[in-house]
Amino acid sequence: MGKNKRAKEESAVVDSKVEPSRKLFGTDGVRGVANVHPMTPETALQMGRAIAFVAQKGKTRQARVVIGKDTRLSGYMFETALAAGICAMGGRVMITGPIPTPAVAQLTQSMRADAGVVISASHNPYQDNGIKIFGPDGFKLPDNEEAEIERLLSSHELDEARVTGSHIGKAVKIDDAAGRYVVFCKTTFPNRLSLDGLRIVVDAAHGAAYRVAPAVFTELGGDVSALGVKPNGKNINRDAGALHPEHVKHEVLKKQAHIGIALDGDADRVIMVDEKGEVVDGDAVMALCALRMLRQNKLPKNTIVATVMSNLGLERAMDAAGARVLRTAVGDRYVVEAMRSGGYTFGGEQSGHLLFLDHATTGDGIVAALQVLAIMLETGKSLSELARSAMTRVPQVLENATFAKRLPLEQMPRTQKAIAKVEADLGKAGRVLVRWSGTEAKLRVMVEGENEAQILAQAKDIVAAATNDIAAI
Repeated sequence: MGKNKRAKEESAVVDSKVEPSRKLFGTDGVRGVANVHPMTPETALQMGRAIAFVAQKGKTRQARVVIGKDTRLSGYMFETALAAGICAMGGRVMITGPIPTPAVAQLTQSMRADAGVVISASHNPYQDNGIKIFGPDGFKLPDNEEAEIERLLSSHELDEARVTGSHIGKAVKIDDAAGRYVVFCKTTFPNRLSLDGLRIVVDAAHGAAYRVAPAVFTELGGDVSALGVKPNGKNINRDAGALHPEHVKHEVLKKQAHIGIALDGDADRVIMVDEKGEVVDGDAVMALCALRMLRQNKLPKNTIVATVMSNLGLERAMDAAGARVLRTAVGDRYVVEAMRSGGYTFGGEQSGHLLFLDHATTGDGIVAALQVLAIMLETGKSLSELARSAMTRVPQVLENATFAKRLPLEQMPRTQKAIAKVEADLGKAGRVLVRWSGTEAKLRVMVEGENEAQILAQAKDIVAAATNDIAAI
């Protein structure tokens, strides 16, 4: 089976998980412009009712639901609406306030809650917001349970299950939620090690980790310079964090720091900067962490899980070390599903979602950074040395094209012909991935190869062919 054929099939998996059974839920919960359907308080209230209804099934006690959020202005609106819906069904709400997405997953599990809800649009601008749900095990809900919640939104079952009087639920604030998460993060760092003497720049993107991230690294002994820690409800992700690592780079060079850590708005992903100011993305982090786990015999089946977007250099590095890369469709939920079904414990995405299932149930930027810091201390090597020796990146280009409509790739003959030509030209020295976005009529074209100018031209050729195919409809 050719590389692009595999990629197209994996892309189809993304689509099949979103449509038709789920219209609101995408690959990472419900997301959209705040106060515009579907991200309205009315939908959030109804979703709170549905979450409580599902969580209550088979239980004789109140369903318990943790609600956390990032720092967006609209978070107050959705937090209140979700809590009201849960209470209306007799559930008990535990509100954490602003806290990272992985913190909600961890607290849901440690507090024996029946569900956890995160109000966040991750790396999106503040005008957007989203709702994602964790089960009692701290993992994101599987597709069928999200589909059930979505079905209930328009069902009369919720009205029939409405409670009154003393059965109405209540909401309480978990005052020490941030402190609990800080302690959890520190437990993932080896007790024998300390960050004493390390200069660390941390950018929290004015988001959910604005308090906890600096606290974790400071309490472990680091000399921390904190950026992006002044949220005002409207500046989350704006010229800060993982989307703009250049600010961390500037501060690293200015402070002569050992490492820069750039988180996104909900802190479930991280991009790092080495002491020379070079960006170290998720692929490089996966390579260096996997090599360490291999040496320690802690990498089950000598396998890491990554998406079709991860650089070919990661695959080559793992192959040279006697390990392999199992690829999935784009989306950290699919990485987690493959890890759990295959018995693997480490994986992630090029974008910085890194999953250490021995420590956490979802991507965690702070935990990932701690693992890299541990490797630096254990080896006595700088991040630049570790990243350089872990893998050699193959040039990769990405071209996105938005169309008025979308057509299945197998019904686009010009595009298929262009893809086949590029694959033939590249041979084993490169890779092609063409896929539709899971949420919009946007075609994503990725080409890898040894000659950057050549692969850029090849990607543009594929886009031009797709444009002709769509125009011919």
